[in-house]
Amino acid sequence: MSGNPYQPVFNASNANLYPANRHDELRDTQFYTPETEPLELHQDELPPGAAAPRFMGAARNDNANRASFASSQGSFPTVVGDDYNDSTDAIATQKAGRGFYGLDYNDSEYNASQPGLGTPRSPQTTSPYLDEKNNPYRSQAKSRRKPIIIGTIIALAIIIAAAVVAVYFAVIKPKQHDSTNGNTASGASADGDTSGKGNSGSTSERVVVSGGDGSTVTMFDGSKTTYVNKFGGTWYYDPANPTFSAARAQSWTPALNETFNFGVDPIRGVNVGGWLVTEPFIVPALYEKYVNTSDPAVDEWTLTQKLQADGALDELENHYKTFITEQDFADIAAAGLNFVRIPIPYWAIEVRENEPFLPKTSWTYFLKAVQWARKYGLRINLDLHSLPGSQNGWNHSGRLGQINVLLGPMGIANAQRSLDYIRIIAEFISQPEYRDVIQLFGVTNEPFGPTIGKDAIQRYYLEAYNVVRNASGTGEGNGPWIVLHDAFFGLTNWAGFLPNADRLQLDIHQYICFDGQSADDYGARVQAGQACKTWAAGQNDSMTAFGMTHVGEWSLAINDCGQWVNGVNLGARFDGTFAGNFPFVGECSTYTDYTQYDDQWKADMKQFALQSMSALQNWFFWTWKIGNSTVTNRPPSPAWSYQLGLQEGWMPTDPRDSEGVCENSDPFTPPLQPWMTGGAGAGQIAATAQAALAWPPQSLTDIADLGTIPQYTQTGALVTLPPPTLTASGASATSTLSEGSWNNPSDTASMWVPIATCGYLDPWMGPSASPDPCPAPSTAARRRDGYAPRAVITPAPTAPSS
Repeated sequence: MSGNPYQPVFNASNANLYPANRHDELRDTQFYTPETEPLELHQDELPPGAAAPRFMGAARNDNANRASFASSQGSFPTVVGDDYNDSTDAIATQKAGRGFYGLDYNDSEYNASQPGLGTPRSPQTTSPYLDEKNNPYRSQAKSRRKPIIIGTIIALAIIIAAAVVAVYFAVIKPKQHDSTNGNTASGASADGDTSGKGNSGSTSERVVVSGGDGSTVTMFDGSKTTYVNKFGGTWYYDPANPTFSAARAQSWTPALNETFNFGVDPIRGVNVGGWLVTEPFIVPALYEKYVNTSDPAVDEWTLTQKLQADGALDELENHYKTFITEQDFADIAAAGLNFVRIPIPYWAIEVRENEPFLPKTSWTYFLKAVQWARKYGLRINLDLHSLPGSQNGWNHSGRLGQINVLLGPMGIANAQRSLDYIRIIAEFISQPEYRDVIQLFGVTNEPFGPTIGKDAIQRYYLEAYNVVRNASGTGEGNGPWIVLHDAFFGLTNWAGFLPNADRLQLDIHQYICFDGQSADDYGARVQAGQACKTWAAGQNDSMTAFGMTHVGEWSLAINDCGQWVNGVNLGARFDGTFAGNFPFVGECSTYTDYTQYDDQWKADMKQFALQSMSALQNWFFWTWKIGNSTVTNRPPSPAWSYQLGLQEGWMPTDPRDSEGVCENSDPFTPPLQPWMTGGAGAGQIAATAQAALAWPPQSLTDIADLGTIPQYTQTGALVTLPPPTLTASGASATSTLSEGSWNNPSDTASMWVPIATCGYLDPWMGPSASPDPCPAPSTAARRRDGYAPRAVITPAPTAPSS
């Protein structure tokens, strides 16, 4: 291919680049797993230093040796239950054989991608408790020398003992079991729902905890479905240990209790945009009921106001309940994807004063997403998408209008408040039970750097880094990687930023649809190799110059067609309906009415997707799902929906097909440097670098002296996030949750709050208001009450050169 040839470097193996035994401690989820025992693997098929995956140990099976593997690739389920070491038939001699639970991995079509299995281990030694239960059932040795009367006494004793055991197992044990377990079943109460009503008087319970393609899985709402994953993925959920992470999204993706080697293992992810932070073009049905009014809802601020006025605020929570569900997470893994980026707003934590957002509710649904991701082997990139005051002025920041973070009279106060929210989230997700699942934390989505200024952004990022690492600790396994958006400066402007910082990732959002519009369709762009030439070299270079770099958002949109892609009632550049001087290029219906796509059009879209995936290397597609319009009953922006693309045939069913699609003459050669991944030198940022970017800045781009504007005081009571309601059910229950929601008990600083004697301006007041470091409360109140911001649209950024 002409131009900039490119070919990404992928490694489909689970190669571990670290010294032997290093990851054993790092992968520890801090929870005791009952009867665990590593499966023997052919060591010659493992890379040096690679750890064997964790597996559930031997358990009871009727007339068969049962192999119970937490990350098995076959379709046979793994089961556990309270009766495995309690039932008397567990005492009987086990006979060899495949049976239902004796897995034969040679039958699996995915076996070629898995390490070979070694000789099965011998059955585990029975416990003293089993020995006690075993005694009454062992044959008694005959005595040839004892008098008949003694034999009679022994016989009577045996009869009495047998009767006692029978009473114990028939009456006492079931009552103890019922009183211990209550209403428990497979999938019980991991997100507040139950999947059954317990044992229904049965004296034993068998719970399926894992399975592969074709297995039956109990959803958290109690329904059952057939698990579909043609890529060797396995789900895993044990009600007795609901925070144990053993699922695997695909055979080639490390299980959650194995190390994901960033820079070697490719990120193939998808966003669940529009779910916990609504966007009009993603969930048009929520906004369409107000579109034909003189004052339409244009963002979540105005949507919430209107829903509340109509007494219909429950529609927003119903959206949380239904737009993204557990089935979506299972489908994402089945699509060959291994990461989910989940945007959340600051109001998931709290709101203040007159902010109309529905507070704290979305956090409940994020916790559900954590359990779904854990169950299906998906890792999470948690993204703080919306900040108080808005970091970019776009509708997905919560309120369309102007930038008020690091800009304007409330720029520092809003940044102080945002850093508190970053800290609260970091403390929560750095707890041991979340480390295997929430592996990335994007501290701020798309701050608009061209307006805010590079100096303020860099100082804010360093302070956010320090806040997160104070909560998590330093080094691999301690809390998440920290994700920094490029702030629309381009990748090259971040080369060498914060050397020796512990586990940073640079995020860039690669869109071509908002630039100058072109009549070239997908076929023309594929022929020209647009994606390969536009993105590939920059991604490669940044992996060396900065470190781990990924693309947090991209789509198949090649123009800005689609209902409200630019905002409610704002039109599109492509057909000349957008405000400003944009000439007509073509009809948007050609791109938005996917029912008219022919086979060649879909084939071209798919090839464009493969080129994009190949060029971007580590990526998150925006977005998984576009909701239906109430007018057409179809998704009105089809190029943005991964799910729809799979259903209609223009999205690759296996993202690995993108490997090598773009050619390459200068690939990034892994691994990343040790300090980049939490190894030697991580966290040792030079004191001079820290001092050069000290927080807070002395000035902002529009404020010469910060002493002239309001700031908060660090005297407020800490706000913490509520943990999920998890019930570890069963007599063998072992899961525990950390007490509270705070990882570092030494992190005791107070929150940034208004000074009691000062009045404050509206956080969304805009940069043109008159600054006042401590206005009288009555004056500030008048300003807030009379403030009606003009919906000034922040212009779309021009695409950076790299």
